[in-house]
Amino acid sequence: MPTENQLSTNIDENVPTAARMYDHYLGGKDNYAADRAACEELDKVVPSTRRLALNNRRFLQRAVRVIAEEYGIRQFLDHGSGLPTQDNVHQVAQRVSSDTRVVYVDNDPMVLVHGRALLQQDERTAVIHADMRRTDEILAHPDTKRLIDFSEPVAVLFNSVFHCIPDSDTDGPLAVVERVRSHLAPGSIMLMCQLVSEDPEVREFVTSFMDQATQGHWGRVREQKDVHEWFDGLEILEPGLVEVSTWRPDTEVAPRQLTHEWVEFGGLGMLR
Repeated sequence: MPTENQLSTNIDENVPTAARMYDHYLGGKDNYAADRAACEELDKVVPSTRRLALNNRRFLQRAVRVIAEEYGIRQFLDHGSGLPTQDNVHQVAQRVSSDTRVVYVDNDPMVLVHGRALLQQDERTAVIHADMRRTDEILAHPDTKRLIDFSEPVAVLFNSVFHCIPDSDTDGPLAVVERVRSHLAPGSIMLMCQLVSEDPEVREFVTSFMDQATQGHWGRVREQKDVHEWFDGLEILEPGLVEVSTWRPDTEVAPRQLTHEWVEFGGLGMLR
């Protein structure tokens, strides 16, 4: 598996990436024709994807605020952070406490370029170009060591990213979760969610389509039971593991998932 120095910094605008497709669904401008075309094809079978992406972003923002306000955590490690949008993790958390530190991790070179440009004046926030499966490399990175104190509680985010990596005994989602968790102090919180479907035809189509579109940079759409497995040993915070638009909504009229051919499913767990 490539290290940070080995990861390509070339941006291939002809091959869609999950980060740029997500950016397009959120109404961003940091995407290319290939990304938009892939989104159009995906929408033909799973038309709720744009709403799903928007609801996922709102869930992330609510969860970060809750972690900072209710649990007092002041350091965040965000895996597969994607392209900068409005109200990023550091912006939400630093509104609660200006001394919050955030490390973003992503293997997309476009994320690195845009993220570092955005954050060059913020000494409490950094972007690392790395594969989220390389836990030891991420934790040993100078920016991680500068900003994150693992003797204190950390909020570790895996927000809508595990479907981007395949199952593996050593590098699949469960292995990554267990590796990261072994470094965390009691009181740390892990946010984990991913695209799931209880319809085997939807799982097969999206998994195959995204694997081909991204040229192998994809794992699979999973089932709710897979997500539950990642939280073994953690205290799941209220309201549990749910479709994320229903996780502590700000209002009773907040946008909800309109169709359920696939959903973003997950929640927060605390290490006691």
